Amino acid sequence: MTAESGGPCGYDAGKKIEGRKRHILTDTCGFLIFILVHTADIQDCDGAVDVLKAVRWRFPWLRHVFADGGYAGDILRDAIAGAGHWTIEIIKRPDKAKGFQVLPRRWVVERTFAWLGRCRRLAKDWETTIASSAAWATIASIRMLTRRTAKYCYA
Repeated sequence: MTAESGGPCGYDAGKKIEGRKRHILTDTCGFLIFILVHTADIQDCDGAVDVLKAVRWRFPWLRHVFADGGYAGDILRDAIAGAGHWTIEIIKRPDKAKGFQVLPRRWVVERTFAWLGRCRRLAKDWETTIASSAAWATIASIRMLTRRTAKYCYA
């Protein structure tokens, strides 16, 4: 995210970013299921807890969650334990890995972020409210799904 955004912003010292973070939940194909936008000073584990609490009632059939290594910790495991019959699988980078390495299941979410980043409105965080930032990401996802559906149905 960039510092040009209006409204609430924060600074994440670990990632060295100022602005906002987007936490997304996707299906196994990478299609957006839920997005949560908050200030960058909220840690990843706390943001993940908020995402899982928000989707618990919307998607009660959800059972298994893949998460990035940044979400590892007792905070997230405790939140999932109290929120239903979910299991979480943390995808960590091997200690011996050097340079870029494709990690299983993690590339799905990274690809979704890339798809969203292709939308001009989301290339930078220009929104003044967190709600409008989340809404535009949802609109971009709907637009992408609509185009793909039309492409395969009428091709």
